[in-house]
Amino acid sequence: MKTPLTLAERRTPLSVKLGLGLLTWFIVLVFFFPVLWMALTGFKSETAANTPTPKFVFSPTLYEYQSVWYGTAGTAGLRGYLEHSIAISAGSTVIVIALALPAAYALAIRPIRKWRDVLFFFISTKMLPIVGAIIPLFIIARDLNILDTQRLLILLYTAMNLPIAVWMLRSFLLEVPLSVIEAAQVDGARLPRQLRSVVIPLIMPGLAAAALLCFIFSWNEFFLAVNLTTTNGATVPIYLVGFVAPEGEFLAHLSAAATVACLPVLIAGWAAQDKLVRGLSMGAVK
Repeated sequence: MKTPLTLAERRTPLSVKLGLGLLTWFIVLVFFFPVLWMALTGFKSETAANTPTPKFVFSPTLYEYQSVWYGTAGTAGLRGYLEHSIAISAGSTVIVIALALPAAYALAIRPIRKWRDVLFFFISTKMLPIVGAIIPLFIIARDLNILDTQRLLILLYTAMNLPIAVWMLRSFLLEVPLSVIEAAQVDGARLPRQLRSVVIPLIMPGLAAAALLCFIFSWNEFFLAVNLTTTNGATVPIYLVGFVAPEGEFLAHLSAAATVACLPVLIAGWAAQDKLVRGLSMGAVK
């Protein structure tokens, strides 16, 4: 049985629908083309990549991607930096969600006294320019003997993303009906059981959205990584910036490295896209 058209669909002319569709595809292609060109440039040789006129027809080669992954004489491969970034971003994200969920629960479901002041304190930490704190952070990390370690970046990225996660999760928890939680309490469920069996399943899309954003922020962070790490804790952005130089031809190599660096985030976003869309739209319609 054919689904009847809505009133808005009946009133919208076919030419308008076609025009909006073409406009949407045009915008998508405009935004996607730089990413596509970056990936294609990674398949070129340095000579073909560094030409005054862009080459759309070329002989593809995997040399740059192989050299990015395994390294070449005098340069390290991306694999080690990629492992660092995955461990640091995933580790900090797990800790952020573990800390933000009970804090957001206390601010949304069981509001404490002066909860507005607490929320303002959380978000006020994002107002401090990180460049103003880099010297104290460096001195503290040096004295604790954790400079150039993954533990240092995990700790800093947790502190960096925790306020955002608390605010996001609180907005999602405000959508949870109190009657559901009260019913679980009547059935004898304690707080850990309420979170595990009632609250978390209801806010799972929002939880996935918050976790993905925290992962992306940690993955892309550069300032702390470049100032507080050199080798043992260096992340992917540190590797990429090493090929930005006024001399030498590194465009193809840099494009291949940037393409590989984008893949984990793209895969994570693709895997969680349904929950991400639902999570970011939670609370938009009352």
